[in-house]
Amino acid sequence: MIELALGVKSDPITYRYTFDWLFALMEEEGVKYLQLGTFFELYFLPDRYFLELREKAERRGITIKSVFSAYRELGGFLSLDPVQEEVAFRNYLRLMEVARILGASSCGACMGAIPRDKLENRNERVENYLRRAKELMHWAHDLGIECLTLEPMSCYAEPPCSVEEVRYIGSVLDAYHRQNPETTAQFGFCADVSHGWANEKEEVLVDSMTYFAASFPYLWEFHFKNTDRIFHETFGFEPENLSRGIVDAQAVRKLILANEALIPRKHLVGYLELPGPKLGRDYSDIRLERMLRESLRYLKRAFLEG
Repeated sequence: MIELALGVKSDPITYRYTFDWLFALMEEEGVKYLQLGTFFELYFLPDRYFLELREKAERRGITIKSVFSAYRELGGFLSLDPVQEEVAFRNYLRLMEVARILGASSCGACMGAIPRDKLENRNERVENYLRRAKELMHWAHDLGIECLTLEPMSCYAEPPCSVEEVRYIGSVLDAYHRQNPETTAQFGFCADVSHGWANEKEEVLVDSMTYFAASFPYLWEFHFKNTDRIFHETFGFEPENLSRGIVDAQAVRKLILANEALIPRKHLVGYLELPGPKLGRDYSDIRLERMLRESLRYLKRAFLEG
């Protein structure tokens, strides 16, 4: 039977609180898995910074299990610009080095964004990402990373955005790993239960639960956050947000358990991914602690306990 677990993505503390603060909060709430989100300095910090971060986490009983982008800074493979591709590739390698130092089993990013005035050759850009992702899978294996991950997104300019596209990308990269099992890391999705696809008229083309389920044959981990009907705003699971959000953690649990035969991971972590309150205001930064604690407590009850 699949084992469900809860974690936290570190994004909302960036430039607001320290990792020491977050680790203490996680320990108090009984949550032991962290997904490290990227921040601007990450690609340039020395190895010792991450060794010390790992030690701090372990002292609190916390495992940094995953590393994943917080922005769209690794989208150079969609640009078809050799200079941007080279920067993206170099930064991916550093991100995987950081994951190795932290002892994380997975590392990844969203694919990035295609400028809306350049969507006419979207398919070519996606194929270019797939070509470069195959290269990264070899590097990930050499660095000791188990899985290179990708996040399905919520609009046409940020592939993948549909059930069909998720299945296509998953099948291509999974097949490549199966053809090269001794020299490549696995591929898997870091899905998001709040993502779906709504068009320009705000018509929902793919609802969030259908979209999430499409990732199951290649699902490695996922993000937990709440959203509205058209995936416009994202927020947490505090009492005042539960009534306006569409994400039901108990329904997520039931969907996973009903389809566990499809999911290759038997220890599946959902990471609370909050945008947090307005950054850099005395009246808003202090709200983050309550947001984290109340959201984690809700997810423990509804997702872990059912």
